[in-house]
Amino acid sequence: MIEIAATDALAQAALVRKRQITARELVDAAIGRIERLNPQINAVVTACFERAQEQAARPLPDGPFAGVPTLVKDLTAFEGTRLTFGSACFRDYVAPYTHEVVRRLERAGFIVLGKTNTPEFGILPTTEPRVHGPTRNPWNLAYSAGGSSGGAAAAVAAGMVPVAHASDGGGSIRIPASACGLFGLKITRGRNPEVPEPSWHGFGVQHCVSRSVRDSAAVLDATQGPAPGDRWWAPPPARPYLQEVGAPPGRLRIAFTTTDFLGRRAHADCVAAVESTARLCESLGHHVEEAAPQIDGNRLTEAFLFLWGVGVAASMKEAARLMGQTAAADVFEPITRGFAGLAVNREPADVGLAWRPLLQIGYVMAQFLQTYDLLLTPVLARPPVPIGTISQEMPFDALVALLVEYVAYTPIANVTGQPAMSVPLSWTRDGLPVGSHFTARFGDEAMLFRLAAQLEQARPWAERWPSAIEGFVLPPPNPPHRR
Repeated sequence: MIEIAATDALAQAALVRKRQITARELVDAAIGRIERLNPQINAVVTACFERAQEQAARPLPDGPFAGVPTLVKDLTAFEGTRLTFGSACFRDYVAPYTHEVVRRLERAGFIVLGKTNTPEFGILPTTEPRVHGPTRNPWNLAYSAGGSSGGAAAAVAAGMVPVAHASDGGGSIRIPASACGLFGLKITRGRNPEVPEPSWHGFGVQHCVSRSVRDSAAVLDATQGPAPGDRWWAPPPARPYLQEVGAPPGRLRIAFTTTDFLGRRAHADCVAAVESTARLCESLGHHVEEAAPQIDGNRLTEAFLFLWGVGVAASMKEAARLMGQTAAADVFEPITRGFAGLAVNREPADVGLAWRPLLQIGYVMAQFLQTYDLLLTPVLARPPVPIGTISQEMPFDALVALLVEYVAYTPIANVTGQPAMSVPLSWTRDGLPVGSHFTARFGDEAMLFRLAAQLEQARPWAERWPSAIEGFVLPPPNPPHRR
């Protein structure tokens, strides 16, 4: 039999439909991989294996992913399972409901095996919470898998599951996708439902990380569309996103830059990745030139950090309410307390004032993308970093300065609400993945899927597997056809 771990989610579902394998066999195989690999990688922090096995034995829903195992990020509720938010405060908290996105994933046929690791409240771009310990990068176990969807990305990169739920409030899908060699799409604000866990400022969205572009498209087909009461609404797609995968993207106008909005050039490996991607796009017939929107990086950074701090402070108060107690400050990690401190001694009007420059930046980006179809940048200012590099033992100001430098390119799409993706097209000499980051116009995930599929065909990545898990997962002799 083909090694199941090397097939994507749609291919696995096809095997179930053809009765070449059962859902229970898929689930049991995934559980086996998790049990073998997780002790080294630490991607899965809560298991619900028996529940998944029982679900796999029952009649399956008529969905595109019927019988396929997946995992849910531990910032998102799945009724009856532990929901820790990566925090010791919630070590024993059990979710009383299921988020609407997860409900839609289940209706599409996915079977949830457990919850994936995340930093406390999803704050950091690495996944090293004190309550669960660090998630390690399958490409090199000494390195970070990124964050905040680090557990999700590490699980997919290691072949535990073919696709995993993830969320992105400042780069948290794209960062670990880049670090782990996966495809990661941050969707348009309002594309997926928020109920009943709205993002504090609309920065956050929920989607997935995947090995194939088509899986990401099909997952979004299954989950997209706002729920009644949602604050934001994205224009509906012209056709299913899966139909965009393999459709000609046309001749795109692509701007690229390797300098962030504070004027700093990225690490040489990240520069090389972007320049290589730019040449690849040009070879595919696209018009590519170096250009960037004129954005005041200082105003962007100051406003984003303040609003992030407001959200963290609100999360800490919400934690106390949910746990029915006044949570002692020291139950939270230093970075959490530090970010909450950014909101101390500020007035409510300051929230409105912080949004003004961000809205103006949205206008600048929208105008820039009237001239160009896409903006290409690094995902991160550096390749994946060793575990412990982003250390909470550092003074808070020094840590924030490091974060601002490291995560310089991704937050703007969260601010503006635009879709953006990390595409795994490059690896360092040391064998670590480096993604390329594309930002599109508001609501235009279709263009991203068309280009991503073209890049996937031109420079395939699905058959590359991390050496750290060699021997556990082998590519099939005949990789499944991808549209």
